[in-house]
Amino acid sequence: MSVRSEPGTRSVVVPSSRVHCESSAAAVSAELRGRPGVVSAHADPVRHTVEVTYLADLVTLEQLADWAETGSPGGSPGQPGEPASHLMAQTRPTPVTPAPADTADGSASAEADREYRSLMRRWWFAAAVGAPTMVLSYPWLIPGLRDWFPRGSDALRGLWAVMGVFAFAVLAYSGSQFFTGAARALRARQANMHTLIALGTGVAWVYSTIAVIAPQIFPEASMSDVYYDVTVVVTALVVLGLALEVKARGRSSEAIRKLVGLQARTARVVRDGVEVDVPVGDVVVGDEIVVRPGEKIPVDGQVRTGSSAVDESMITGESMPVIKARGDEVIGATLNTTGAFRMRATKVGADTALAQIVRLVQDAQASKVPIQRVVDVVSGYFTPAVMILSILGFVAWYDLGPSPALAYAIIVAVTTLIIACPCALGMATPMSLTTGVGKGAEHGILIRSGDALQVTSKLDTVVLDKTGTVTWGRPALTDIVTVDGWDSDELLELAASVDAVSEHPLATAIVAGAHDRGLALTQAVDFEAVPGHGVRAKVGTRSVLVGNERLLGREGITIGDLATTWQRLADDGKTPMFVAVDGSLVGLVAVADTVKDGSVAAIARLKAAGLQVAMLTGDNQRTADAIARLVGVDRVLAEVLPQDKADEIRKLQLEGRKVGMVGDGINDAPALTQADVGFAIGTGTDVAIEAADVTLISGSLEGVVTAVAISKATMRNVRQNLGGAFGYNVLGLPIALGLLYPLFGILLSPLLAAAAMSLSSLTVISNANRLRNWKPKDGSR
Repeated sequence: MSVRSEPGTRSVVVPSSRVHCESSAAAVSAELRGRPGVVSAHADPVRHTVEVTYLADLVTLEQLADWAETGSPGGSPGQPGEPASHLMAQTRPTPVTPAPADTADGSASAEADREYRSLMRRWWFAAAVGAPTMVLSYPWLIPGLRDWFPRGSDALRGLWAVMGVFAFAVLAYSGSQFFTGAARALRARQANMHTLIALGTGVAWVYSTIAVIAPQIFPEASMSDVYYDVTVVVTALVVLGLALEVKARGRSSEAIRKLVGLQARTARVVRDGVEVDVPVGDVVVGDEIVVRPGEKIPVDGQVRTGSSAVDESMITGESMPVIKARGDEVIGATLNTTGAFRMRATKVGADTALAQIVRLVQDAQASKVPIQRVVDVVSGYFTPAVMILSILGFVAWYDLGPSPALAYAIIVAVTTLIIACPCALGMATPMSLTTGVGKGAEHGILIRSGDALQVTSKLDTVVLDKTGTVTWGRPALTDIVTVDGWDSDELLELAASVDAVSEHPLATAIVAGAHDRGLALTQAVDFEAVPGHGVRAKVGTRSVLVGNERLLGREGITIGDLATTWQRLADDGKTPMFVAVDGSLVGLVAVADTVKDGSVAAIARLKAAGLQVAMLTGDNQRTADAIARLVGVDRVLAEVLPQDKADEIRKLQLEGRKVGMVGDGINDAPALTQADVGFAIGTGTDVAIEAADVTLISGSLEGVVTAVAISKATMRNVRQNLGGAFGYNVLGLPIALGLLYPLFGILLSPLLAAAAMSLSSLTVISNANRLRNWKPKDGSR
């Protein structure tokens, strides 16, 4: 990481274990913004860090580190602007090299895994206590128990006292993060979901404990019931939701670790005239490197001697290997296929193309704006409003209520807080999102998080990668054209017999096409590959050439009328190759990356759904335009490098669009992460899948249409749940405050308040379960 300086200010990224979710990120950010000398602060819950812009003359790095990690004033006075020594290593740029097990991303993933296991332990404890607590809170309702623990008996009070101890243990262990989170939010003058949970569970426990210790202060026996079940069950449910969120978030660093793992571990460097294997991190600019067939190219460089076909699909998206000869640039981590060559290292470490892709993915993950959580926003107003209403209710009943005024005032205040307990509110969103994610899985769509599901419902633009997404991503034989007197099978048999000796992917496609037709190939002899031109060999007594017009020109063979056909096929994005036998042109064969089954229909459905569809590819313009015409895409951006792909997505976002990116390759990872929602083809690379928010298992674009439909249905369900949860509170709060008492003598007891809260939870659960019956409409799958 690095320190960026502006006039009078500096920016630095510091670690903070307090940042573990969106709520804590907001609290820590607000807390730091309130510190003297801090200009701005943005916490990132994925990396557990905070980016702080500060006035170097007023605050030190050591103080910033203490504030971010502990929240205490901390930090030695020192000299203003003098950085703390233990942070200096973190503020220098770090080159990206093959990652050992203890890299920052590995540490972040390990931290997320530890946090997940910790939350699950807390959940299991709360669940184990919660099951008997729910039963024993109201034993008079259960046959058998009502005789052992009659209402108002000392035995029942003793049982409740034991339950109170266990409920306190749940609050202290399973729910401790809610109280610490609420305290931090309070220091930052905020109210969030932690505030609601801490307030609801804490008040329920305090009220219940008072009811056990001093039941005589309540005017009616029913008002001295306990609500330890509220304390325990709410804590258990919310902790489970946090654990699932942490698990989903922790997978985000997998993409970066896999990207870094693609780089070659060693390089064969020529030093003092001797070839030696050295770690890739030891390669320096100017080193001469030997690259043999089948090896990964260790760093970016330029070919000095030799030639080969290099598979650059991970970087450019181009499915065809590219012939590299003297003077051509090669990219680190790409795969050398057939030949051997020597290269000069031109970019190493953090300057390589792969390192730049890693940084792009990291930056996109960190800069992606979090989904604004409806519940947190509303609770920011709802929680203090309920607290104010509770206090006002207490004062009003204490001053104006009947005797015993203090008892009635306490009951009104506590009942108001209990009925506002966020059980239904806390479940409203995750219940629907969990059901929606499950429904997506039923249709072959893996949705990483509720955030991705929410944003998918708002998409208005879908950008498609070409190779492996719209097309199959592998070459196939598409055309055979013959001159008069030649049969297509005879021509293909000769061409495939020659190409059977070659390792070039185009040759492999021709051979596969011959096998598909059931043709028997003949062993070729005197095989010769002419780099950049084609191949030649003898098949039986015939001399056969397969290659481009330059190969025919060298042999003095005229193209004639086939030139028009060659140009037409090339314009259609295909790779045509001439075939000559015994010095005469007999025809040509064409190979191309073919369109996937269903791509045309899926793109039509996306457009019919009101989505703008574009295609973004590293392939050449002519091929991209040809594919776009076939599938019905109007906007095409071709010959785009990985970093430019992310820039194109960013440009669309700056226009105010919600952008979904669909891709399958490593080269798509930055764009998938930059997009509001990244869709990865399930048949693609692991890196693309890890970088994306949604994975389409079948590899079909039709899954995008289904994903959008599911997300819209889910978000409708979320809004219904939130409306129902708040509706109960809006209707119940006036009753809890005693507004019906002057008219009808009705004062809501805490028992009825808890029942109303339970009913709202039941409504939320039932409505969320309606999503299980959702089915895609015709054309959405």
